Amino acid sequence: MAGKLIVFEGTDGSGKSTQFKLLCQRLEQEDISFRRLVFPQYQEPSSALLRMYLGGEFGSHPSDVNPYAASTFYAVDRYASWKKVWGDYYRNGGLVLSDRYTTSNAVHQASKLPEDQWEEFFHWLFDFECSKLGLPFPDQVIYLDMPTERAVELLRSREAATHTKGDIHEVDTDYLALCRRTALRAADCLGWHKVPCVDQTGRLRSTEEIHQDIWAMVAQIIK
Repeated sequence: MAGKLIVFEGTDGSGKSTQFKLLCQRLEQEDISFRRLVFPQYQEPSSALLRMYLGGEFGSHPSDVNPYAASTFYAVDRYASWKKVWGDYYRNGGLVLSDRYTTSNAVHQASKLPEDQWEEFFHWLFDFECSKLGLPFPDQVIYLDMPTERAVELLRSREAATHTKGDIHEVDTDYLALCRRTALRAADCLGWHKVPCVDQTGRLRSTEEIHQDIWAMVAQIIK
């Protein structure tokens, strides 16, 4: 019996990794068995091409590598993980949480194409990875929607605090804005669950408030 795959998605600066960590902690507190994944696997040999890509070795702008090629770099990394790490666990009914997945290519790569080609790309992407390569389709995708201007503020604060510089995606503000538009289209097209990170007044919602929304969604899947 196949397991359950729950995916966290969001543009850079959305707080996705924080919410992923909180959900993992919640599942541990509830004594629910699960396995966590984080993509890309930067420490693994399977991520070699995407590390070159993100490091700017194929060009300093994301559009220097076409979305089909770039998506293939990421797909190979996920396929290696599926074969080596979590495939058997999932096939035996395990619960898997993933911070990024095929969904990330829908967000970051489709935006390189004309808007009228986005949905065609979404369908190609999931057909390639899930139908052709055999990776599982997600049971639920949780998309954290952060307005670009707030995301940029948070990214700049993180850079200042850690004395680091973002990759070629994170340092391109126009690209981040375009990725948000693409993500919202993907969410509508593919049935993702959208979780707003700001309220209707533009106030940044608290980490705990967002977590409670996410837990309510996840509880319905795993009960």
